[in-house]
Amino acid sequence: MGERLKDKVAIVTGGNSGIGAETGRTFAREGAKVILMARREEQGKAVAQEIRDAGGAAHFVGCDVGDNDSVQAAVAEAAEIYGRVDVLFNNAGGGAGSSFPNEPIEEFQRVIQINLTGTFFVSQAVWPHIVAAGGGAVVNMSSLAAQRGFSPAMKAEYGATASSYYAAKAGVDALTRYMAGVGGEVNIRVNCVRPGQILTPGATGGTYKSEEEGGNHVFKRMFDFNQILPGAGRSEDVANLVLFLSCDESKFITGEMINVDGGVPAKL
Repeated sequence: MGERLKDKVAIVTGGNSGIGAETGRTFAREGAKVILMARREEQGKAVAQEIRDAGGAAHFVGCDVGDNDSVQAAVAEAAEIYGRVDVLFNNAGGGAGSSFPNEPIEEFQRVIQINLTGTFFVSQAVWPHIVAAGGGAVVNMSSLAAQRGFSPAMKAEYGATASSYYAAKAGVDALTRYMAGVGGEVNIRVNCVRPGQILTPGATGGTYKSEEEGGNHVFKRMFDFNQILPGAGRSEDVANLVLFLSCDESKFITGEMINVDGGVPAKL
């Protein structure tokens, strides 16, 4: 067991699988007491039990990040469990398959609600607890979609995710910059991670088997064409960066958006 987050209390949303679950495990191995939040109770409780079985400290709290009443109740419960909160990883999110201009309004609003509004809801609820702890760190989950566009030829060849997802993640980037400015007043650092071809259950279109076997990313062909480094990343590649941004090793870093993408060029 490490000590990079010794005695810290960390909340991880979307902590039931993929990057969220792996980040929870990583935090716990480095000494943090972990609160996993998600809608899928059975999966979330299983990850928390796995962490405890490995000698770590973890609890699961049910939460729908797109519902502010659910968020307020979950954060209040989380703060009671260990008595404080030092770190927040806003990982919960999700995409959609429709394409502008045909994306249904309901779908657009749902994706914005989960990814952007949910990040706001949880951050707003957790913020006073981190302030009370004397400061800490917030890490938000963005995407390369916040930074990159595509050409008609790229869309025809590789496909593209929904306009709502692009808009939501760009909003998360902007919210991160704003929160970092406010956080400077109260010793809270706020940064953002942008994963690329990371193999998780949600990003592999049903081909995911395990963290070792991975499966195929839904945009594998596009990433393989654009990446400098070959192959796909794993959840641990993102979790290790989130850990760094959450501990004192990054004490002079805030307001940054950092890609975990194998070196995909910044523009088209």
